[in-house]
Amino acid sequence: MKTMKRLSWLLLALISQTGFSQQKPQKQPNIIFILSDDHAYQAISAYGSKLAQTPNIDRIARQGVLFRNALVTNSICGPSRATLLTGKYSHINGYTLNEMKFNVGQQLFPKLLQQNGYQTAWIGKWHLGNLPEGFDFWRILNHQGQYYNPEFIGPRDTTRAEGYVTNLITQISVDWLNHRDTSKPFFLVVGEKATHREWQPDIQDLGAYDDKTFPLPATFRDNYKNRIAAQNQDMTIDKTMRLKEDLKVHANYEKGIYGRFTPAQKEAFKAYYEGKVSKEFDEKKLTGDALVEWKYQRYLKDYLSTARSLDRNIGSLLDYLDKNGLAENTVVIYASDQGFYMGEHGWFDKRFMYEESLRTPFIIKYPGVTKPGTTVNQLMLNIDWAPTILQMAGVPVPSDIQGTSFLPLLEQNPNKVAWRKAAYYHYYEFPEPHHVYPHFGVRTEQYTLVRFYGAGDSWELYDLKKDPQQVNNIYGNKGTEKITADLKATLKKLILQYNDQEALKILESH
Repeated sequence: MKTMKRLSWLLLALISQTGFSQQKPQKQPNIIFILSDDHAYQAISAYGSKLAQTPNIDRIARQGVLFRNALVTNSICGPSRATLLTGKYSHINGYTLNEMKFNVGQQLFPKLLQQNGYQTAWIGKWHLGNLPEGFDFWRILNHQGQYYNPEFIGPRDTTRAEGYVTNLITQISVDWLNHRDTSKPFFLVVGEKATHREWQPDIQDLGAYDDKTFPLPATFRDNYKNRIAAQNQDMTIDKTMRLKEDLKVHANYEKGIYGRFTPAQKEAFKAYYEGKVSKEFDEKKLTGDALVEWKYQRYLKDYLSTARSLDRNIGSLLDYLDKNGLAENTVVIYASDQGFYMGEHGWFDKRFMYEESLRTPFIIKYPGVTKPGTTVNQLMLNIDWAPTILQMAGVPVPSDIQGTSFLPLLEQNPNKVAWRKAAYYHYYEFPEPHHVYPHFGVRTEQYTLVRFYGAGDSWELYDLKKDPQQVNNIYGNKGTEKITADLKATLKKLILQYNDQEALKILESH
């Protein structure tokens, strides 16, 4: 017996000296994925925004990891959700543009979670043209959903709920958490409608930023020189943003989205938008640049007021986890389906392979794994979200998933992890809405090379270190020959790696 004890002691000492330790298998974590819509990283204070404070999103960042180069592979709503579910590019999962019917019968990672003991739920915006599969519970918004008194579709019925959509999504999520099977780990997607156009704030947030005057972005009056696609888009605050529908100037409160309001909701909206906003518009009688700047200010005020409720409700979910003893074994992820323009280049919306729409906020806390307050600069893609969640759950990642789990970036010093040096992107939706030419391209740490095709046939090249605002297209300039050739070679390699036959055909035709 003494000999056995001595051998055990020596073995423990040897393990300690070699830097290894025996650990019990980690319990499968719960996972909450909060996916907002069109929420720009420029509007999040954890990313350094001066536009607004987002204390609850920042709270996740303080307790976890903030990704500075989280990129999407197709900057548009539905395709981003399809990529989340499959871990595959749009041309592989079949959902290249909005208003299609997503094939829910294909391999979706929530189905794999179900098969491995997880309860799964999707609550809120779905926007994939079909009813969900792979979820034990779901209540989804009809199409894009409405900010006020929205319909929620479930497996057995469709009901209209009275209230503000962000609050309602939180209430349904908490109710599901309260009634789940506590013997199983859970995976929950909280699909937010905010901050999608037309940016209707919660009544308590009306006028929240009226005392602020926001600085114009440096590129607000971009002339789009040497950029064919930028010259021909239809997403400017000047010409595209609508006074009545988007900015609620003399809105028609008797039909359309306002027809679903309760009398109290309608009264509050009319008091603010007619009594203040429309009155100001009428009194100022603005034209030209002054009118465009006024529209910009109103756009940001409504957008950020809508985001205010989003952040507050995230705080409510975090508080729920704390109060119910779930925080220590629950991964919390906050992301948007893509980036968004806050007036940069004179725009709103997304779509382009430029930084404001290519990059999306992505913040994750994984108690016991992530080091609080960490920042990761590596190029992470939304095809990586599915395999990461599977690996965190201890579920084997299928070989046909195109993304790579970024769990090693969370568990180790990210600078010591072998990781991708280039990212591939492909956007399809044309001509409507917003008339952004289809394009594909490659993004590295320093450069973005874009190939617009179809009517917008052109190339663009940007040096992100010298030109972070991407206003100087240097494609074809003397001295760029080698970097252009190298980037084209990398682009072709990625196209072949991800099996994008349409892009390959276009690339090889020139």
